[in-house]
Amino acid sequence: MGEIMGMEVIAAAIAPILPPVRGRLTANAPLAPLVWFKTGGAAEWLFEPADTEDLVEFLAALGSDVPVMALGLGSNLIVRDGGVPGVVVRLGKPFARVEALYEGVLRCGGGASGILVSSTARDAGIGGVEFLRSIPGTVGGFVRMNGGAYGREVKDVLVEAEVVLRSGRRATLSNEDLRYRYRHSALPDGAVVVSALFRGHPAEPALVQAEMDRIATAREASQPLRSKTGGSTFKNPDGDKAWRLVDAAGCRGMTLGGAQVSEKHTNFLINTGNATSADIEALGEEVRARVAASSGVELEWEIQRVGVSK
Repeated sequence: MGEIMGMEVIAAAIAPILPPVRGRLTANAPLAPLVWFKTGGAAEWLFEPADTEDLVEFLAALGSDVPVMALGLGSNLIVRDGGVPGVVVRLGKPFARVEALYEGVLRCGGGASGILVSSTARDAGIGGVEFLRSIPGTVGGFVRMNGGAYGREVKDVLVEAEVVLRSGRRATLSNEDLRYRYRHSALPDGAVVVSALFRGHPAEPALVQAEMDRIATAREASQPLRSKTGGSTFKNPDGDKAWRLVDAAGCRGMTLGGAQVSEKHTNFLINTGNATSADIEALGEEVRARVAASSGVELEWEIQRVGVSK
């Protein structure tokens, strides 16, 4: 209760300096319903812009000391229990469109899901982006994290991304500008990806669908998709797999509070029903410690952890 009251006081204190918007601006907005783990505190402010210009004008007028974070589907995220200070930007339906432009190229809104991108590509006879079907996130998150699966990454298909920088300035960043490496890009802090161009190749829709089905079947068989989880927890070290190291360290099924290492795929953590974000993060750190002791490998978090502890 004290934490919630504190967030309300902070929100009230900065309310007079927040710029006007045409979209939706919500104070002390619960984030747990918006993330896959279903845990965590509130956003000091949640902004859902009406369109790109609304976002541009808001960020340009927002005080430079106010932190800004973009939120997609919340699939690769731990929101700490004390909430997220500043403004969380969530791109809704106006940013969830995908269209085929010309042979092999798709324009994808920053809020579009991987399933929408791959299915639109299929309908247009475009192959090469089927792997996005398996990543539970949005285009904005894919671009930021160089999302990948089944041997492909965003760096393999991205032409360029349109972003709104923290200053409110629009910028177009090429694949080279983003300096991609494994699960990392050079996208500036506070920048919001509003659209991206992906390049595939001409393909028969039936073949594209068959590849999407193959990926979906493989994912269903190997990952705990029916659970409250956050996707792959740790990055794969060079030449190895995080799940193998976690398993070898004896962590399969290990619990802490309401959090558990998945029995089905050991690189997934699960909220069994009553976990806090602190439980999930602490379990992840315990796994990292046991892997380091067992194999000497320091696993790196792939899941983003944001906000403040309670």
